[in-house]
Amino acid sequence: MEVFSATDAKREFGEMLMKSQKAPVGVTRNGKPIAVIVSETDYQALKLQALRAALIEGEQSGDAGRLDMQAIKAKAMHKAGLNG
Repeated sequence: MEVFSATDAKREFGEMLMKSQKAPVGVTRNGKPIAVIVSETDYQALKLQALRAALIEGEQSGDAGRLDMQAIKAKAMHKAGLNG
C-alpha cells in the first residue's frame, strides 16, 4: 500500500484520489498511520462484506430472540471499522 504523509496528501490530493481508485492509500501524521483512503467501490464492498458477516453470525448464533436491525447494522459497521 502506498503511503502519503498528511502534508503530502494535502498537497497531492488529486493524485492520492487517483491512486486510491486502484488500491488503498495510507495517510500518516508524524510517522503514525491515521487513515486509509479507498475507492467508493471498495468502500461499498467492505460495507457489504461486514453486513454479510453479521447476518451469518446472527443466523449461527441460534438465538431466536427479536431481530434488531439497528444492532445488526451497528455491529457490521464496527466490524468494518466504519463506526465514526
